[in-house]
Amino acid sequence: MLLAIDCGNTNTVFSIWDGEKFLCTLRTSTHHARTADAYFTWYSTLVKHFEIDVEITDVIISSTVPRVVFNLRVFTDRFFGCRPLVVGKPECKLPVEPRVDEGTQVGPDRLVNTAGAFDRHGGDLIVVDFGTATTFDVVDHDGAYIGGAIAPGVNLSLEALHTAAAALPHVDVTMPARVIGTNTVDCMQSGVFWGYVGLINGLCDRIKDEHGRPMTVVATGGLAPLFQQGHAMFDVYEDDLTMHGLTVIHEYNKEG
Repeated sequence: MLLAIDCGNTNTVFSIWDGEKFLCTLRTSTHHARTADAYFTWYSTLVKHFEIDVEITDVIISSTVPRVVFNLRVFTDRFFGCRPLVVGKPECKLPVEPRVDEGTQVGPDRLVNTAGAFDRHGGDLIVVDFGTATTFDVVDHDGAYIGGAIAPGVNLSLEALHTAAAALPHVDVTMPARVIGTNTVDCMQSGVFWGYVGLINGLCDRIKDEHGRPMTVVATGGLAPLFQQGHAMFDVYEDDLTMHGLTVIHEYNKEG
């Protein structure tokens, strides 16, 4: 049984994969000081709650926060008796190597999304991932990651507005009834929501023009369905794209 772990800047997700489906998905906040014992206490408590009794034989990790990897390695070694496969490390092979500038380190999350999206949708893709940052990953016809764009995440932008301008309140991300706001909250929601719809569509248009071939836009991350209401140009939404990508990379390394 495979345990797939995706550690992002904000949240860390554990999913148990039985070879055909995910049995459960567990989520916790990312904290670099969390010990291996603390991970196990949290993990074992929730697995017991879901009444899942399985033996974990393999673990794969994708982490955009390097400082947490050590404790996750200790966690897997101590409690499952296996050495985890870590995306981005030399021993973890990718189905297709990225084609970027020499010396460039591509974020593990982007490599995993590329593998997952190509497995499900083939090549010539734009993968839009709504995380702490909003990333645009370009997948070539053969499944290679060939670059993209990074924009501030939606919640990061809202926090920056509130922090930098003392008079502006915290607001929720939602689709406003009108573009022209008639109060401060409406104005902020309109600026963030419609601003991001414009950012998404504008970047996707420019990427398609530069790529020179028809492309499919794949969205992932919790806020993607919200922005699709505003006619963001997504062709498909995948709520488990990153976890699926981890299973694809794990399977490729097992076969290799």
